[in-house]
Amino acid sequence: MNFSFPLVHGTLVKRYKRFLADVKLDDGSVITAHCTNSGSMKSCLETGAEVYLSPAADPNRKTKFTWEMIKINNSWVGINTSNPNTLAFEAIRNRSIPGLDMYQYVKREVKFDESRLDIYAENENERCAIEVKNVTLKEGDWALFPDAKTERGLKHLKTLIRLKESGMRAVMLFVIQRTDEVNVFGPATEIDPDYAKGLLEAEKNGVEIFPMQALVTPQEIKFIKKLPFVSAL
Repeated sequence: MNFSFPLVHGTLVKRYKRFLADVKLDDGSVITAHCTNSGSMKSCLETGAEVYLSPAADPNRKTKFTWEMIKINNSWVGINTSNPNTLAFEAIRNRSIPGLDMYQYVKREVKFDESRLDIYAENENERCAIEVKNVTLKEGDWALFPDAKTERGLKHLKTLIRLKESGMRAVMLFVIQRTDEVNVFGPATEIDPDYAKGLLEAEKNGVEIFPMQALVTPQEIKFIKKLPFVSAL
C-alpha cells in the first residue's frame, strides 16, 4: 500500500479525547490531527516521538491532518486503523499473501448476518470471509490484540464461526504494524479475557488465524511475513 501524497513530519505533543493528537510540525507550528485509533495505544505512545501525518483530502474537514505513524524503538509503528483494510485488500487481490493467494474475486465490506466483515473472496472452489484487525500492542517480543476491550471484535469472531459452520472458509487476519523485535502473536488475555477466549474458540472451530507483520515506512506499508500464533503467554 503506497501513500498517495507525501506525508508531513512532526513530533507528538499529546494525544487526548481518543481521536485527537497535537503535533508540532517541523516549521514550529502546532496542529491538531485526527487519530483513527480508538484503543488505548499502549506501547505506541511517546511524547516527543517523531510522527508522520497525511493531509486531509477534504478541505472542509475540521482536522486538516490524519495521524499515520509514530517512531518507537527506532522503527515506525502504523497507528491508522483504516490502513490495514486497504493493505489486506490489495494484498489478497494481488495474491501476495501465501495461503490467501488463490482468489479471482475480492470485495471489501460485505454484510453477513448482523456483522459487516472487511473482505470477501472467492474462486471456483470456495468462498472466504475475512475480518481484518490492526495490531500495535507490544509486550516483550509479543504482538498482542486487543489493546482495549472490544465487544465488536468478539461479535466478528462469532460471525466467522457461524460462516465456517455453514461451509465457508473463515479467516481472522491480524495486521501487525510494527517490526521492533516482534516475533510472535497472541491474544491480550489480561486486557480482554472474553476476546481471548473467543479467539481460541474460533480457532478450535476452524477459523484460520493469520497474524501478518507489516513494514511501515513514510512511503508505503507492506507485508513481510506471517508470525506464529500462540494461544497464551
